[in-house]
Amino acid sequence: MEIFSLSEVINQLLRNGRISVDPLVGEIIAAFIFFAVAVIIGFLVYHFIERYLTKLAKKTATTLDDEIIKNVRKPIYFLVMLVGFYEGVYQISALMPYEKEIGFGFMALEIFLIAFIITRIINVFVAWYAERKAKQAGKPLSTNILVVFRKLLHVVVYIFAFISLLVISRVDLSGALVGLGVGGIAIAFALQNVLSDAFSAFSIYFDRPFEIGDFIVIGDFSGTVTHVSMKSTRLRLLSGEELIVSNRSILDKNIQNFRKLQNRTIVFKVGVTYDTPLEKLRRIRGLVTEVIQACPKTKVERVHLKTMGEYSLIFEAMYTVDSADYAVFMDIQEQINFGILAAFQKEGIALAYPTQTIQLQRPAPNA
Repeated sequence: MEIFSLSEVINQLLRNGRISVDPLVGEIIAAFIFFAVAVIIGFLVYHFIERYLTKLAKKTATTLDDEIIKNVRKPIYFLVMLVGFYEGVYQISALMPYEKEIGFGFMALEIFLIAFIITRIINVFVAWYAERKAKQAGKPLSTNILVVFRKLLHVVVYIFAFISLLVISRVDLSGALVGLGVGGIAIAFALQNVLSDAFSAFSIYFDRPFEIGDFIVIGDFSGTVTHVSMKSTRLRLLSGEELIVSNRSILDKNIQNFRKLQNRTIVFKVGVTYDTPLEKLRRIRGLVTEVIQACPKTKVERVHLKTMGEYSLIFEAMYTVDSADYAVFMDIQEQINFGILAAFQKEGIALAYPTQTIQLQRPAPNA
């Protein structure tokens, strides 16, 4: 590989000037010149990015480009200097026996420095995505899964950088790839449950069936989401204790999320006895409607005599509450219950409860 040798030019100039020195002196001078030029060029690139590109990015509507420039300007500066140092080292003939090793070392540094620049850009995009989602949700998001996702992307970038280094160095990867494939399958089987929970965590994060602070119902449990990790989700139940559920089992069940609940629709039943007079039965519909309408934030949908049960005549009522607050709903339902009890007592209407009537028949006198 023929590379321009500044050291030979310097040594020739010294010889022309009748200065007798060891050729190593010219090589060292050439190396320092390359080092100095690399530092100057790197400084100019850094100054150009700082002075012009940064100002240009500030004029755009988004801060994404500002953050990218802020995070990559220093690594680019070091990358430029690294190229200059690489050229400078090649000016010293004493290092030529180690040319292959030195070239591999500098190539590795350059590739992994480029990979580092890519990871800095990934960090900016992930932070920008999290900020945008937080603004849309109107509250902070859990960063735990996001951090793990960012680290996984970093690992992927560095793995590709390592493979690229081996490919450029013409290393035979066939055996290594076969070994990695077999090992990867074994690891995947061993970590099947862990990986399933991890992928479920990503599904939860990006699909957003719920967020931290949401009140949800999963199977027989209901509570407020307090934490979402790669392995599990934690709920604060209504009874106060904490429930830890694996992410995989959560997605296997139906999830009720009350975050977007604007109002509640309630259906309840009232049973009265069979001996209630027909005219009073006809009045129950109006009595229940009046009781519900007397409560704030309520709207009556329907009241009907639904069915004739085993021991009662069952009326079914449905109404809506213009509030998602569970405590408000319970206050209104309590007011309705008391109102119905008072109205029925005033009208002499008896509420039904499980009863059983036994009829005894006397035997005939001549039997």
